[in-house]
Amino acid sequence: MLALATIVAWSTQGAAAHAREATEDDAFASIVSVRQAYASGALTPEGLTQLFLDRIARIDKAGPTINAVLETNPDALAIARKHPKGALGGIPILLKDNIDTGDRMMTSAGSLALTIKPAPRDSEVAARLRKAGAVILGKTNLSEWANMRSNHATSGWTGRGGLTVNPYVLDRNACGSSAGSGAAVAAGLATAAIGSETDGSIICPASMTGLVGIKPTVGLVSRSGIIPISHSQDTAGPMARNVADAAAVLSAIAGSDARDPATVDADKHATDYTRFLDPNALRGKRIGVVRQLAGIEPNADRALEHTIALLKAQGATVVDNVEIPHLKELSEHEIDVLLYEFKHDIAAYLATRPDQPMRTLADLIAFNEREAAKEMPWFGQELFLAAQAKAGLDDPKYIGMRDRNKQLAGPEGIDAALAKDKLDALLAPSWGPAFVNDLVLGDHVVSGDPTVGGVSAPAAIAGYPSITLPIEFAHDLPVGVVFFGTKWSEPTLIAIAYGVEQKVKAFRRPTYLPTLPIR
Repeated sequence: MLALATIVAWSTQGAAAHAREATEDDAFASIVSVRQAYASGALTPEGLTQLFLDRIARIDKAGPTINAVLETNPDALAIARKHPKGALGGIPILLKDNIDTGDRMMTSAGSLALTIKPAPRDSEVAARLRKAGAVILGKTNLSEWANMRSNHATSGWTGRGGLTVNPYVLDRNACGSSAGSGAAVAAGLATAAIGSETDGSIICPASMTGLVGIKPTVGLVSRSGIIPISHSQDTAGPMARNVADAAAVLSAIAGSDARDPATVDADKHATDYTRFLDPNALRGKRIGVVRQLAGIEPNADRALEHTIALLKAQGATVVDNVEIPHLKELSEHEIDVLLYEFKHDIAAYLATRPDQPMRTLADLIAFNEREAAKEMPWFGQELFLAAQAKAGLDDPKYIGMRDRNKQLAGPEGIDAALAKDKLDALLAPSWGPAFVNDLVLGDHVVSGDPTVGGVSAPAAIAGYPSITLPIEFAHDLPVGVVFFGTKWSEPTLIAIAYGVEQKVKAFRRPTYLPTLPIR
């Protein structure tokens, strides 16, 4: 596989005159394939962008009604007509609606409270995508406030946009909080999308919509201009239909940013991640299976066993039943740390939005109370209230919990497990098949140990990277696995995931089943 940087820049002279009409196959084409079609003049960025806009109107807003896209960019076609250059030149990409774009689109985290005016400037992620030539196609629905409002929420529901559904089976959940990003890419509404994660919000929706999702090391991708939960755990990351596309998008958005101090070392590690797309990468790798995170859901366990067999067949050494020390202890204080940080971090973000009257978490709580009929018809805001009750970030209790969790999840957890058996990465089942939507009772999590917040928790709390990969389908629903490792180990994880992907190639276009048939 050639790195994107090696693809010859294409000339636009005469391309539009010879371009064919974009087809459904183009909607599901890889970035490399699209760039080659552009280079030959067979396809234009304007043609592909129009195809996605048409599909959003036909599939997302009518037809199956996925409800994944909150709004499309009114300037998308104008941008595409300029034939933007760069590693992602002319590639249409959707952004989760907690990522600022300094254009005519709103950035609201799905809340009606932030729909007065657009953000005044691009987030660093949006700016880097534009620099790489991407066409920012629109904003995706999510779990409101990235699932930080209520313990009884239904993933993928917002007051602004309603409920996003899973395109494979429409009465099933797309998981949260990047539900719209996952559902949109799975349904062929964009070439790729950006999600964000605090704990599971890229990994879970990517898994349940059959995608590759990369949750980067905290500090590799800037959070400036992204509506936050936690500066300890938040990060943006790519969601795509294959590893190569996810690696290409990560390459574009990674790097240091003066507005986010956590990224001070990012430029030392950010690279062209497509360089690690080696089909023989599994040979000689040592991968540990974390059985502590298995045994919860049988379909997920079967996908794990199939992956283990594939790894061995491709020359990897599999060390089974590796234990992450302190795993169950991680659940004790994670939510408390997030609540402390959310109260502080949301106020810091709101200070960057002079376009609207919200200034504090207390303002948001009051707004939800005033607009309860629109904002709280299904669930409340008990997490908002709990965060509001927390003290400041100088509270010794907060500092102690934060530092202890980081130490137990990282150096004494993932790093200790890797070092003990000289491992390159760890492997666990991802979530089981998507659960049924239930706005009355909220989410029904069917895989992952709830005592530690699911398979995403160790890497999320440590701030380490993880990547989920689809492996197979169970009852017409995708099921995958998660690889995770130490800080800055994205090259290794991408190489491993790519090696597995070459043998499974599990992505399948959705057929929008209304429900699962009872046989």
